[in-house]
Amino acid sequence: MSILILSSLVAASRVGGSAQAAALERMGLETIFLPTVLFGRHPGLGPPGGAPTPQDTLEGMIEGVAASGALAGVEVMITGYFASAAQVEVGARLIDVLRRANRAARILVDPIMGDEGRGLYVKDEVAELLPRLLVPRADVLAPNAWELARLSRRTVNDAAAARAAAQMLGCTVLASSIPVGDEIGVLFASPNSALLAVHQRLPADPKGAGDLLTAIFAGSLAQGLSEADALAAATADTAALVAGQPIDVRLERLDG
Repeated sequence: MSILILSSLVAASRVGGSAQAAALERMGLETIFLPTVLFGRHPGLGPPGGAPTPQDTLEGMIEGVAASGALAGVEVMITGYFASAAQVEVGARLIDVLRRANRAARILVDPIMGDEGRGLYVKDEVAELLPRLLVPRADVLAPNAWELARLSRRTVNDAAAARAAAQMLGCTVLASSIPVGDEIGVLFASPNSALLAVHQRLPADPKGAGDLLTAIFAGSLAQGLSEADALAAATADTAALVAGQPIDVRLERLDG
């Protein structure tokens, strides 16, 4: 059993696929990591160094993974950062190949596009193609609040608005950074139900927290936890890693 990650490798910043692989391996899970970029640091800190993974290199790595037979053992696939529209297309094809190899595999799509305050920080072509190719293929979509608002074309300023936005998308959503009064929450919403994990706002809001949340949630599902328990575990573990100490998390069921 393994988890396949298609996202960024950032050498000196704990973000993206490299941070996810490390978190999952700490959970005792095997990972297959296909890097979409090879950066030295997070681009938000300045010039990152490195470059996107050449297209032929990325596709060759995928061919090698498929030829090894490893896709049959993939329990969950996570997609994250894409540097180009061509890479988004690669991601969609890989999902289709994985589903043929293992019909039970679950697909978590983190539609990385931007964030509150920064706005869009991927190429326009990536932001245009993600909703068309990857969102429809997702078993679970994992946006932040800003991305959820962009995808649904609705304002997301509280939990009720976040749930309404998730319902507009018609799929299961794991949405982070949801305002809950003076607190902050993570929404897990399926077409028929919704849960909210809430905790105090933390002084720090480091880059990469959403990547860790998605990875720990995926790993918890792979270990057999229910969606509610996976939500609680991922939220608590991510908050504790950011704060450097345990953080109390409460689960609320949203009616309606």
